[in-house]
Amino acid sequence: MDAAKLRAWWAHKQGLDGSLDETSPAAVLAGTGWARSVGGVNPYLTLFSRAGIGRAEVDAAVADVAVHELPSARGCTYIVPAEQYAVALCAGAASAGAELATARALGVPTEEIDRLQAAVLDAVADEPLDPKRLKDVLGDAVRNLGDAGRKKGLSTTLPVALGLLQAAGEIRRIPAEGRLDRQRFAYARWSPSPLTGSTPTPEQTRTELARLYWAWTGGATIAQFRWFSAFKAAEARAAVEPLGLVPLTDRSDLLALPEDAKAYADFDPPASPRYVLVGWLDGIALLRRDLASLLDPADAERDLDGIAKRPLGRLPDLPAQAVLDRGRVVGLWDYDPDAGEIAWASFVPVDDALREAVERTAAFVRDQLGDARGSSQDNPAARRPKLAALRALR
Repeated sequence: MDAAKLRAWWAHKQGLDGSLDETSPAAVLAGTGWARSVGGVNPYLTLFSRAGIGRAEVDAAVADVAVHELPSARGCTYIVPAEQYAVALCAGAASAGAELATARALGVPTEEIDRLQAAVLDAVADEPLDPKRLKDVLGDAVRNLGDAGRKKGLSTTLPVALGLLQAAGEIRRIPAEGRLDRQRFAYARWSPSPLTGSTPTPEQTRTELARLYWAWTGGATIAQFRWFSAFKAAEARAAVEPLGLVPLTDRSDLLALPEDAKAYADFDPPASPRYVLVGWLDGIALLRRDLASLLDPADAERDLDGIAKRPLGRLPDLPAQAVLDRGRVVGLWDYDPDAGEIAWASFVPVDDALREAVERTAAFVRDQLGDARGSSQDNPAARRPKLAALRALR
C-alpha cells in the first residue's frame, strides 16, 4: 500500500486539505468526527485547522447548542454536533454507571442517588447553577463520602447524580465564560432532552457509531474501532455487520465503507504540501491511535529527549501538538505564552509555506485563545521544559 497516498487520504477524510473552508462548526464535527475535550484547546484547534473557524464562531455555536460537550464513547467527553447528540449520549451509557457502582460500594443506596437526581432537576429548573451553588441549595441531600470516597476519587454523591443526569440528557453543562478550554461549569435543565422520543436501542447505537467512525476515518481495523468505542468483541462484530465493510485495498487489513474503498481507488494525493497545525488529541491520530502510520520511516526513530521517553514511532499518541503535511507528521509544536509565539521543530526542510502555517496558528492562539493548553493539567510553567526541548530539536 502506498503510505503517502494513505496518509493523504486520511487527511482528506479529516478535512485537513482545505475542503471544509467556510463550513460551520457543527458540519465539520459531523463530517470528520467529534473533537476530544479535556479542558484544553483541542476543540478550537480541530475547527480552526479544518475550516479556519475562529473562537467567536465556535463559542456562538456552543451558546446556541448547535455543538455541545457530551460524555460519550468510553465515557470520554467530546464536542458533538446537535444531529448526533442522541447517538453520542447512548454510546456513553455503559460508562455512566461507574460512579454509581463506586457510590454503592461506599454504602450509598441507589434510592438515595435517585432522590438526589430529582432534587438536582428541581434546583436547575429555573437557572444554571455551578457545583458550589448546587451544594448550597441541596444541603443535606448531598452526602460527603469522607476519606474512603476521596481515595476512590468521589468526595460526595453530587458527581454521581450529575453524571447520570448528563448521560440521560436531562441536564447539560454550560462552560464558564462560554469557552471550551475551561474546566468550570454550571448545570442547566435540558428541555427538551435530545433523547426525547428518539432514543436508539443499544444495537442501533453501536451500528450508527460504527458507521460514523468509518466515515470519519476512511479506513480502520476492527481493533481500532474497539479501542475508540470500548465495545466488546461480539458487540463490535455485530455493529459492523450491517455496514458491509470491505478491505480498503486488495492487500490491506484496513476496512472501509464500500463507497470509501471506491473513492480511495480513484483518489489522487495533492502534489504540493498542505501544512496544518493540530492538537495532540486531533482526530487524525486519536481515532485510530496508530501514530506510526502517520510517520515517515525516517522519523520513527527520532530521539525526543525532553519531550517523550521513547522514540516517536514507538508512541501510541502524539507527544505534543503536531504539524501535518498531507497526513504525515512533519513536526511538533507547542505555544509559549511568555514569548507570544510557537516553539516548534520541523522534520522537513522549512519553506515559506510552513512558516506561514506556523505563524497563522500562532496568531490564532495569541489573539483569540491566549494560550494553547493541551489539557486542564497543562500550564505555562510546566510546559517550559518541553518548549526548550522543541527548540533544541529544531
